[in-house]
Amino acid sequence: MASAHDLKDWLDFEKPIAEIDQKITEIEKLATTAPAALKPQEVLAEVGPLKNLRDKLIRKIFSELTPWDRVRLARHPRRPHATDYIEHAFTGFLELHGDRCYGDDQAISCGLAALGPRRVLVVAHRKGKTTKERVAANFGCAHPEGYRKALLKMRLAEKFGVPIVTLIDTQGAFPGIGAEERGQAGAIAKSIQEMATLRVPVVSVVIGEGGSGGALGIGVADKLLILEHAYYSVISPEGCAAILWKDAEKKGEAAKALRLTAPDLLELGVVDGVIEEPPGGAHRDPVGMAATLRTALLSQLDALSALPVVELLERRYAKYRAIGKFRWSAATAET
Repeated sequence: MASAHDLKDWLDFEKPIAEIDQKITEIEKLATTAPAALKPQEVLAEVGPLKNLRDKLIRKIFSELTPWDRVRLARHPRRPHATDYIEHAFTGFLELHGDRCYGDDQAISCGLAALGPRRVLVVAHRKGKTTKERVAANFGCAHPEGYRKALLKMRLAEKFGVPIVTLIDTQGAFPGIGAEERGQAGAIAKSIQEMATLRVPVVSVVIGEGGSGGALGIGVADKLLILEHAYYSVISPEGCAAILWKDAEKKGEAAKALRLTAPDLLELGVVDGVIEEPPGGAHRDPVGMAATLRTALLSQLDALSALPVVELLERRYAKYRAIGKFRWSAATAET
């Protein structure tokens, strides 16, 4: 379990949990530094009830989360990023650069790595940790050269029969003038089109934010998974609220209407599975979350790798054809 952090790094509904964490940390520190006369074992005995109280509080708070709360968790300042999962879930990561056309977009990271006994290509949105890294990576909002780089590396993986894992975590593709001038929409569209025909297994995981075409640009997969407190949506709640109600403050109402949470997406058939997070969210135990992710990925790749290529492609096509439901109204049917 993660140690206590500065309260400014916690969301408002998490602060009661953080305060108990801080008390536990203080008691444990006192037990290790206090003289023997204070009987460290008796001091430590106070930790057990506090941990029980904290765990009970986590269960209560996280059972009552709203869709907007889940969006906030997906954006948590301490939430693990793709770089954390690459470090802890994979080994031997060798990054590959450039799109052979314009440049090397830092918002998309591509590289070969080992996932347990398997060799895979990892394609991931990179948000950055420090201010300098975030600016360099454009806060995870990729330019067209990022999607061209990703597709170039995925075609390389296909050539050598290497499965592909993509980690999605972006508010959306960058909408700036330069990106549009260099063909942003076309680059995403081409990536979507060609990912649908890749002759190797593809597993995608939404690890944080999954925003619009920026997420879909590396998200066409045989299996699409999502972490418990991530979200996947055609638009951000703020953007939706601004369009529908001309008021971004109605973001909570928009988040509910968009049905962007993991349980909703599973019910709608948009995602194929939800990966459970540690109690309190992935940010409380990033290493444990990485281990869970590795297990889920290996399970999916084992099953997909056993399929003949023709069947793999047929299932992928059928999967996307089946998404979405509609019904005729009585009035429409009569006409």
